[in-house]
Amino acid sequence: MMRVIIKVSAAVLAVLTPVAAFAEATHASPRGLPYVYTKWKHFTIENGLPNNHVFAVRSNGNDLWVGTENGLALIDKRQSKVVKVWQEKDGLPFRSIAGIDVDKNTGDVWLGLFGGGLARLSGDRFDHWHQLNSGLVNDVVYDVVMEHENVWCATTAGASRFNPKTGEWAIFTEKNAPMEEIWNYAVDYDPQANKVFLAIWGSGVLEYDVATDRWQEYVDPDGEMEIDLYRDDGVNHVIVTGVTSIDGAMWVSSYFGGTRYDGRSWLGLPDIEGGLPSLFNNNVKGRSAHEAWFCSDKGAGAIVDLDPETWVQYVRDGRGGRAIVKQRLKPEDKTLTTVEVVETGVNAPHSFIVNADVEGNDVFLGTSHGLGWGVGEGYYPRLKERPLIGAAPKADVATQR
Repeated sequence: MMRVIIKVSAAVLAVLTPVAAFAEATHASPRGLPYVYTKWKHFTIENGLPNNHVFAVRSNGNDLWVGTENGLALIDKRQSKVVKVWQEKDGLPFRSIAGIDVDKNTGDVWLGLFGGGLARLSGDRFDHWHQLNSGLVNDVVYDVVMEHENVWCATTAGASRFNPKTGEWAIFTEKNAPMEEIWNYAVDYDPQANKVFLAIWGSGVLEYDVATDRWQEYVDPDGEMEIDLYRDDGVNHVIVTGVTSIDGAMWVSSYFGGTRYDGRSWLGLPDIEGGLPSLFNNNVKGRSAHEAWFCSDKGAGAIVDLDPETWVQYVRDGRGGRAIVKQRLKPEDKTLTTVEVVETGVNAPHSFIVNADVEGNDVFLGTSHGLGWGVGEGYYPRLKERPLIGAAPKADVATQR
């Protein structure tokens, strides 16, 4: 992997006035600069989480639901504090929570249990479904999502759809869906398209049209398992870990980078030539057709615009952290150029990002050591002209692999 080390002396910073900094940024980035999250809040066991390994996070208005390796937590966003925790001793059916979604109509919270099946928190009561009492295809549930009145579960042995009002279950495996493998990592529902998307280990992405009951398969056409042989020809690898469909764009994460598809053209998203902190990505959360947050093992990578391609990498650096802004200044450029480095202090509490959610102006990152909450004061989408808030890289930029 290529690292970019920025060398800016104190003397240079002392004489670099805001006017000069803005002039340099304008020259390097004629279309403007992205919003950078500089205010972060953090939650670990020290301030109320039941466990530091955060597997799932879902924001719903004032409620921030956090699923961990040993329990469920509710954060009151107005108070910025954990107000309630559920563990097995409190009635939680299983300790490890890998997926969360909220029914907007009823307020019920649905939980994908990593080894314990499916649970619903309604009021202060848990209901529990598993392989022995329901049509759930497997108890290892990685993710859940609401589609109308139905709850979809991505499991290690296929997908299940459950209608809690009628009690009807449907199971999707290699027997009735185009799954070459049945290990379902993630599931997403796009209400605009009325389609469900499954991220599958070894089978790429499956799109299910709710209205027509038909499947569409998206895989890597080159058929290579070791590398992405041809760029921008489809999903960059069949081992897919996450998917989001929003505003006509599908964002895909894998252990070999990321991909974007707008219904007509594919865009591969690598690390060295692109803006990802790492090829190893656990998940992705799309915010719009232009912005998506990739959860990697070396920090969060947010692509925020496509014209020009612009990324903000949120990475840890010792006890602090940095936001590294990169852009493809010319369409023919083979790599991105670092145009700004912002010292943020601690952003994500750990470099290993497991899950992400966005709501309003804020972003939430679940990591292997707690939750990071990026507060989007003054947030704006895409790019705009603004002064530099960090160091402007100069000619003395050293790159090394």
